[in-house]
Amino acid sequence: MLPSLNAVYVMDPADWSKIYAQEEREAIARKVNILGPVMSSQEALLRPDVLRDADILLSGWAGPRLDERFLSMMPRLRIVLYGAGAVNYMVTPEFSRRNIPISTANHINAIPVAEFSFAHIILGLKSFRRNVQETLRQRTFILPQVKCAGGFRSTVGLLSLGAIGRLVRKRLLSMDVNVIAFDPFVTELEAAKMDVTMVSLDELFAKSDVLSIHAPMSESTRGLITGRHIASMKFGSTLINTARGGVIRQDDMIEVLKQRTDISAVLDVVDPEPPAPDCELFDLPNVCLTPHIAGSLDKECSRMGQWVLQELTRFLSGKPLQGLVAPELLLIAA
Repeated sequence: MLPSLNAVYVMDPADWSKIYAQEEREAIARKVNILGPVMSSQEALLRPDVLRDADILLSGWAGPRLDERFLSMMPRLRIVLYGAGAVNYMVTPEFSRRNIPISTANHINAIPVAEFSFAHIILGLKSFRRNVQETLRQRTFILPQVKCAGGFRSTVGLLSLGAIGRLVRKRLLSMDVNVIAFDPFVTELEAAKMDVTMVSLDELFAKSDVLSIHAPMSESTRGLITGRHIASMKFGSTLINTARGGVIRQDDMIEVLKQRTDISAVLDVVDPEPPAPDCELFDLPNVCLTPHIAGSLDKECSRMGQWVLQELTRFLSGKPLQGLVAPELLLIAA
C-alpha cells in the first residue's frame, strides 16, 4: 500500500544527514511521500509549489519560523515533527491559534547532556581538576594530593528539574549521595517521588559539593546566578553549567573564581558564545571550558532522527505522541 500523506524536510541542510541518518530517512520514506530534497527555511519560502502539498513538516536545527506567511504556504499542514530540542524560536501566535500539534525530540537531546553532566559530577566529587594540577605540579603520585567530597554522603545540587535535570537525578540514583534542588515549578510531592530535597537558591549554592545548572534561558533566569551565590560555595566545590551562559552573571563569576581558586567551574556554555579571544575564562586555571559539546554531537544526533521516525509511526497509527508540546507552553513560547 502506497503512503497517503506527504512530508517535507525544512531545516539546515548541513545538519539533515546528522539528525536523519540514512536508515531513518529510508524508513520515513516508506511511510510518507517525501516532497523534494531537504530545504533551508529561506529556500522553502521560495517553493510554495512544494509546501502546498505537504501534510507533515519534518524539521531540526534552523527550522522555519511558523508565522502567517509560512503557514499560508502549507494549507494542508497536520503536524510538525522536530528532530532537536527547543521549538521556541519557531513558534508564533499564528501557529498556536491553529492548534496544529508540534512534537519535539527535546527529551532525546537531553540524554547526552545528562550523561556529560553526570560524568563531571563524579569528577567534581573526586576533586579531579585540583588533583590533576597538584600531581603535575609536585611531580608525585602519592595519594591524596587534595581532599575530596567523594561519592558517599556528599551533596549534589541541581538547578532546575526539567527534562535534563530529571535525567541527571536518575543517574545519581546509582550513587550514595544526597540530592538537593531549586526549581520553583516543582511541587513537594514531585520532589518526594524523586527523592530530592527542595531548597532555596541560596541554600543550593551554600550546601552543594557539586552543583549542576540546567535552568532554561528566559527573562526570569537571565543573570539569576550572581557572584554572591558562587562565593558562598563550599571549599573545593565544583560548579557545572550545561544550560545557557546567560543564566550566570559572567563578570561576577570571573571575579569570584579569581579569588576562590579552590572552586572548579566546568563551563560548556558562556555568554556571549563563543567568548572573545581575550575572555579571562581562558586564563583561569580552575575553569574547564568545553565548546558547547554536552548536547547531541556527531552520531548522537541520529538518536533524534530515530525518535522522529518512531513519533511519525505513532502519529500515522493514531497512537498518543510522546514529545507533544503542551498548548499552554506554546503560548508562552510564542
